[in-house]
Amino acid sequence: MANGYHFKTSQRKGPGTRLVGSPTVPRSGQDYLPKNRWDSYSLPPAVPTVIAADVLVGARDRAEATLNSIGDGVLSTDIEGRITYLNTVAERMTGWGREEAHGRLLSEVFRIINKDTGEAARDPLQLALQQDRTVGLTTDSMLVRRDGLETAIEDSAAPIRDREGRVVGAVIVFRTVGEAQALARKMAYVAQHDVLTGLPNRMLLNDRLAQAIAIAERRHRKLAVLFVDLDKFKTINDSLGHTIGDAVLQSIAKCLRKSLRREDSVSRQGGDEFVILLPETGTTKGAALVAERILAALVPPHVVGGREVQVTASIGISVYPDHGQDADGLVHSADMAMYEAKKSGGGGYRFFA
Repeated sequence: MANGYHFKTSQRKGPGTRLVGSPTVPRSGQDYLPKNRWDSYSLPPAVPTVIAADVLVGARDRAEATLNSIGDGVLSTDIEGRITYLNTVAERMTGWGREEAHGRLLSEVFRIINKDTGEAARDPLQLALQQDRTVGLTTDSMLVRRDGLETAIEDSAAPIRDREGRVVGAVIVFRTVGEAQALARKMAYVAQHDVLTGLPNRMLLNDRLAQAIAIAERRHRKLAVLFVDLDKFKTINDSLGHTIGDAVLQSIAKCLRKSLRREDSVSRQGGDEFVILLPETGTTKGAALVAERILAALVPPHVVGGREVQVTASIGISVYPDHGQDADGLVHSADMAMYEAKKSGGGGYRFFA
């Protein structure tokens, strides 16, 4: 099971250990660590198993010696998000000692913010647990050490499972980012995000939607896609100018983000069109409640350039698997439903029929 990093070792001789899939807990964490291979590719998949071995098998001294010998920060939490372990690098980078950090919430010890906005970054641990897969921080993430020092980092988080395959916690592996790495991550970020609003673009949304569909199919759950189109936005551009229009779009983007949960995604498709992914709706009623919350949030006027601009929107909703089996189908169905909402005068929402 790749997402949970469940492996067992083969009996092959020679340096290193070959990994083959099996929901088996190792005798010790080092059974999973290929000798002389501490690179960025082999380390992250192995670390969750090392931590699991520490917790479940009790080979604490051996696991700690291993984790303290690497150059990356490693910390783990229980299922409630409370710290259970930090290696020495994690202690140095966060400014928290292991004993003092033990039992504290992750957000208190591992404080990460967006470099450009200063706002709290998305919690990779919660995403890893919710989506049952390995996830990473967004680009431009900064770790705020206990003394206030900020450091650019990259990280990955993965769930930890017990012998029965139940998720019992999560592990985060993180490291500082050099200038070349930061530039590469910046370029990747620009390729996947809208320049004006900073929201994910169509390409990134399709990737997230494809992953959400795979999870929903496996868990026999529903997910929803909302297609949001601003009503008569062309009038704002024509009468107030494109500078005010751009500022309104940026204000709308912030409004949409605040109306959603952390696990939800909102993207700008282009112009005045936005698409929202609700990966854990559960019911169509839940999607309707989100649409109503968005419409209510748009009612207050947006103050831009000293002007108050009133904006309404039409929303179309499609639900997996009822209204589409893939990303393109769901977005298309939501788009068609949006036009039906617009025909009714705007300022409302419709489900695809």
